[in-house]
Amino acid sequence: MRILLVEDEMRLAAAMEELLKQQKYSVDVVYDGEDGLDYGLTGLYDVIILDIMLPKKDGLTVVKELRKEMVQTPVLLLTARSELDDRVKGLDAGADDYLTKPFAVPELLARVRAMGRRQGNFVGDILSFGDLELDKNTGELRCNDNKVSLGTKEYQVMELLISNRQQIITKELFVEKIWGYDCEAEYNSVEVYISFLRKKMTYLNSKAAIRTVRGRGYLLGDDGS
Repeated sequence: MRILLVEDEMRLAAAMEELLKQQKYSVDVVYDGEDGLDYGLTGLYDVIILDIMLPKKDGLTVVKELRKEMVQTPVLLLTARSELDDRVKGLDAGADDYLTKPFAVPELLARVRAMGRRQGNFVGDILSFGDLELDKNTGELRCNDNKVSLGTKEYQVMELLISNRQQIITKELFVEKIWGYDCEAEYNSVEVYISFLRKKMTYLNSKAAIRTVRGRGYLLGDDGS
């Protein structure tokens, strides 16, 4: 799952970024409302975490402009304010949820998971397909009694494959979702991680397979499908 974090407090942003990455999420961080709007308008994100008090453009304005442009990405608003009127304004602007600073880490992660489910993304601890299980907590890919550890990018590629089971995923989408639209990652980076995963799936003796659809992309199938 790819998350956009818009927070102008540098230390808080860095701490949240590290926390979210520990949960195997891909995270882009920007520090003002104008950049937040520009990134959000790409439509690449599954969840946007957005501070209300931002330089250049406040969070409420960012939400309103995203919704005006028909971007329906779930938005979690962060603010130091706790008054009811502020919460109402945020929700009326188009936000999906509201969290007041300071917040508890488990509550933040629970709200992110809940918004991911609204988008149809699986964001629990275990993601499965066929005889495979992908464990977020351990970063392991398992098949029956066998298991193998995955690196962060391997995990994110496999997560995207399982979440879109038996659907073709283009190299462009892999790059956008995992590396980010402004990243210089090349499409052969996708090929490299697909190769790593295929070798690990062979080691696990899984019946599932990552198929290459020539000229289009990859899909995860089971039993030769």
